[in-house]
Amino acid sequence: MEVVHTRDTLLDERLRLQDERGGDVAAVLTMGALHAGHVALVRAARDAVGPDGVVVATVFVNPLQFGQGEDLDRYPRALEADAQVARDAGVDLLFAPPIEQVYPEGEPRVSVDPGPLGDRLEGAARPGHFRGVLTVVAKLLNLVVPRVTAFGEKDYQQLVLVRQMCSDLELGVEVLGVPTVRDPDGLALSSRNAYLDPVQRARALALPAALHAGQQAAGRGAEAVLAAATGVLDGEPGAEVDYLVLTDPDLGPAPRAGAARLLVAARVGGTRLLDNAPVDLRPGLRAEVEPAGTAS
Repeated sequence: MEVVHTRDTLLDERLRLQDERGGDVAAVLTMGALHAGHVALVRAARDAVGPDGVVVATVFVNPLQFGQGEDLDRYPRALEADAQVARDAGVDLLFAPPIEQVYPEGEPRVSVDPGPLGDRLEGAARPGHFRGVLTVVAKLLNLVVPRVTAFGEKDYQQLVLVRQMCSDLELGVEVLGVPTVRDPDGLALSSRNAYLDPVQRARALALPAALHAGQQAAGRGAEAVLAAATGVLDGEPGAEVDYLVLTDPDLGPAPRAGAARLLVAARVGGTRLLDNAPVDLRPGLRAEVEPAGTAS
C-alpha cells in the first residue's frame, strides 16, 4: 500500500494502479483514528469493485465541519497506526493530505448547501456542520474519482445527505451504506469513544439499549417505539439527550407502518454520541429483532 500526501501523487498512483488492474475504483473517506467500523467500510468497498479494483482510503480531519468550541484540536490523529490498519484491511492507496492540498486557496468560496435536511437533527445542533461535510466529500470524490464509495450507517444523516448530493449533482458515484459495527457491549464504534472514561462508557450504553427497546415496541406503533426508547434514556441521567426521533429511511416523517429509522444523539460527559437503528413498524405484530447491542 502506498501512502501519498499530494493531489498530484494521488492522481499518478491511482491511474497507475487502475492501468495495472483494469478494474473500478472505490473510495473510503475517513478522518482517521481507524477502527473496525472503518475496516468494514474497506471490505464493503472491496466487495463492490472486486480483486481487480482499486480501493483508495483518505485520512483528513476536515476543519470545515467543526464548529466553534468543538474538538478539532484534540480529535485523534495517528497516521502511522491508521496506515497499518488500512494496509491490513486491504487498502491499495492511502491519501493523507495536509490542509493546503485539500483547500489550496484557503476556505473555499463556493461550498455545498445541504438543503433543508442539513438544518435538522445534527444540523440543528451543529450549524454549518453538513455544509462542511458535503463540501469536503465532494472535493475528495472529485480527487479520487471513484465509481463507488462506502459510508457507515452509524452517521445516518451524513449517509442520507451524501447520497442526496451524489444523486442531485450527478456525481456518478454509487454510495454504499454499511451497517453499524459495535463493540461486544453494544456501543457503536466511534473514534470519539476514546474520550469516554469507564463510568461514562457504562452510561453511554443507554443509547443502544434505548434503540433495542424501541425496536421491540415496533408492533405497537410509532408512539410506543418512542415511549419505550425514552423510558430507557430517562433511566440514565448521565446521558443528556439532544434528540430522539423516529423517521422514515430518508429522514422524513415516520410512516404508520413499514420501514423506519430510530435516531438518538446524547452527550455523555463532554462527548457527543450518535446512534440509530432500523425499525419495522408493524402494528399488531410482535417484533423479533436482534438487539442494537449485538456486535456485528
